[in-house]
Amino acid sequence: MMGRNTTMSVQSLISAASRIDTAPARRVARHGVRWAMIGVGSLLILVGGLAQLTPLPIHFPGLLVVVAGLVLVLRSSYSARRTFIKMQRRHPKVVFPLRRLLRREPEVMPVAWQQVLRTERMVLPRRWRFAGATRRRIVRRRHKR
Repeated sequence: MMGRNTTMSVQSLISAASRIDTAPARRVARHGVRWAMIGVGSLLILVGGLAQLTPLPIHFPGLLVVVAGLVLVLRSSYSARRTFIKMQRRHPKVVFPLRRLLRREPEVMPVAWQQVLRTERMVLPRRWRFAGATRRRIVRRRHKR
């Protein structure tokens, strides 16, 4: 008799386990993953922002780290998307390069070149700027061939 009751209780436990609603646990896990993605993305944005303050060789990889962080945060947070759109409307010159890098097929080299020209314009006086003239010389040589 003892064996029969034990078997019945195991079967009843198995059937009861199949009726348990796992939706709340899945919802908690999904929210936990979402918050983890927002946290990692925020950390990447912070690290990339600090890299932006360093000298020029680390400047552009810092921008790529910021973009990777933005991708994580913007995919995970609706309010971050709204804030990004507001920033885009208020400061289009600042946000446009980031938007170009957030596309499915990002335009990395044009954005890098634009950032080089923008940095040169902010840092160097007009008579010391060289990037634009260097690019024009390279393009002319390429067309002559």
